[in-house]
Amino acid sequence: MTRAQIVIVVLVAFALTLGGVLYYTTVYAYYERVSLVSSIEVQGRTIPVASYEGIDSPTSPLKIRGCFRVDPDTFDGMTPATDATPLIPPDWFDCFDAGALTADIASGAATAFVAQDNTPEADLDFRIQTYVAVYPDGRAYLWRQRNEQ
Repeated sequence: MTRAQIVIVVLVAFALTLGGVLYYTTVYAYYERVSLVSSIEVQGRTIPVASYEGIDSPTSPLKIRGCFRVDPDTFDGMTPATDATPLIPPDWFDCFDAGALTADIASGAATAFVAQDNTPEADLDFRIQTYVAVYPDGRAYLWRQRNEQ
């Protein structure tokens, strides 16, 4: 093997290793599973939840996702959201299907609500808001998204 071939093999091996590390850190490393949630705050109301299964990350306010059950009647009288766009979770978090949820919100099969405003106090040109989507059968999903001010 010539020197040039050795250099190429080393560079390719380095690039593949670095790519694998970057993929792992993006998809797995910073997420933490969350399960001990018994209630959420939605528009100032405390809503009891059951069977909460979620993920979160200390590295970004947008990485939170949750799947749980609620009594849909507890959302009566709340203002529905008009700009809900569920964010895609990692593939391994399979209880949260952002595509199906987006379609169901658009069709009216699920109703989305802005739960909380999580915008930092800094003067930003965007908002970070927590959303909850609720189905009539009690399935519910939680995520955060960035919205322009």
